[in-house]
Amino acid sequence: MIEIERKFLVNSEAFKEGSVNSYRITQGFLNTDPRRTVRVRIKGDSGFLTVKGKGSDKGTTRFEWETSIPVEEAEALMKLAEPGVIEKMRYEVPVGEHLFEVDEFFGDNTGLLVAEVELNSEDEAYETPVWLGEEVTGNNKYYNSQLSKHPFKTW
Repeated sequence: MIEIERKFLVNSEAFKEGSVNSYRITQGFLNTDPRRTVRVRIKGDSGFLTVKGKGSDKGTTRFEWETSIPVEEAEALMKLAEPGVIEKMRYEVPVGEHLFEVDEFFGDNTGLLVAEVELNSEDEAYETPVWLGEEVTGNNKYYNSQLSKHPFKTW
């Protein structure tokens, strides 16, 4: 239930060439308090409810709990979400021993490309593909919960 990940901006669409899977995601937040965010997500024909805790000082580690729920329940919960639903396409891109998840945002966040890689420890080594840009791990403005309230187009 502890998630360790690093987050980066993406500097080109070259990642799409290495993508092995992609799917559309719609998500809303029932609570955006940084100490405990509660997210409802629809990914294809599946629903998910996720609770995330406050991140570590570096932003790499935090509590995460997620459970599958029927898509009908996710749709009902989405109606309770705070304003600012996130819509994005997620690409899964294997790089060396790791899987990068690259999100291409739509709507008020169009133009934003963000990659995440999950790790087993904070100091775990990973390959850095050429399309990987500036690291933004721990920068709250790139958290989806914050993008829902302060979208990329307003920066």
